[in-house]
Amino acid sequence: MDVFRFACFPFLNGAVKYVEAVDFKLDELFSERAFEQVRQRGKERVLSAIGEGIAKNEYPDTVSAEKELLSYPVARILVSCINDNYLIKRYALAEAKSAYEKLKELSGDELKELAEDFSIEARLDERVVIHFTDYIRYANAIHEHRWKLVNRNMEHGNVTLTKEDFSRIMEEAIRKRIESNLPVNVPTELCEKLQSYLEDIHAALKTRKSEFSIEEFREIMPDCFPPCMVHALSNARAGMNLPHSMRFALTSFLLNIGMDAEGIIDLFKVSPDFDEERTRYQVMHIHGSTGTAYTSPSCATMITYGNCFGKEALCERISHPLTYYRRKAWMLKKEKK
Repeated sequence: MDVFRFACFPFLNGAVKYVEAVDFKLDELFSERAFEQVRQRGKERVLSAIGEGIAKNEYPDTVSAEKELLSYPVARILVSCINDNYLIKRYALAEAKSAYEKLKELSGDELKELAEDFSIEARLDERVVIHFTDYIRYANAIHEHRWKLVNRNMEHGNVTLTKEDFSRIMEEAIRKRIESNLPVNVPTELCEKLQSYLEDIHAALKTRKSEFSIEEFREIMPDCFPPCMVHALSNARAGMNLPHSMRFALTSFLLNIGMDAEGIIDLFKVSPDFDEERTRYQVMHIHGSTGTAYTSPSCATMITYGNCFGKEALCERISHPLTYYRRKAWMLKKEKK
């Protein structure tokens, strides 16, 4: 692969080696005026990730391609300086989704070569064939029904996919690689040098988080949420696809404590596979549009489905997330009095 391909896919091992071979010192990248455009593009990548997604720049020559490639480590440094879990997940997802658009343009051989960088052995026929272990490793984060292994054509341990579906598998592989390698260790003095860039990112991050705040809805008390719902809400805000059971639990819990249905639909808009019509139907169904309003699952059910996270002392004395919420609200009101 050449620098133009690495500019599209800067997370590849070959791209890392290319950057290491470029004749400059790391300190120059964050201080010299010659690299100001690179630093600005790095900041733009992070801001775009917080916003509507990262659009790839055009790079007609080697110099512009190298600038695009170098902006990736700058972006990773900026994300690491802030070291916010929401931002890390959001950034990794945005880079992966941006790469997905480029993946769909690759030929079968090019896609196979890229997959090898992730230790995925793909065989090309009219479609793409991979081993079921590779499929499970990455498809388990995709919660649409058709992605379940039982709904796939498998023969002799191999799963057959369309090129587009295989590109979606690669998107997940990219997201996991980027997220697992963040944050990187950044010297404090380097973060201080980048303060002017970080200020803009902090401001955008604060604005983005406020858009998904639940504090505006009636008398809802976020400080009273049980740990399992805090965990689910954090992942939903970060744009992660929640398992169906956890999505149902979070949605029903929020409806039960009085959150507006439209607010819940907006909450899921950052999910990678968001479908507004389907989400609206599911939320309204749980809300009782068909005659039955659903109550959020009990603690026992949450444990059964592997959705119990961060159990604390109060959890030991209750059997339902709503009981936790009411008990915690009563305790806080008593303290205020």
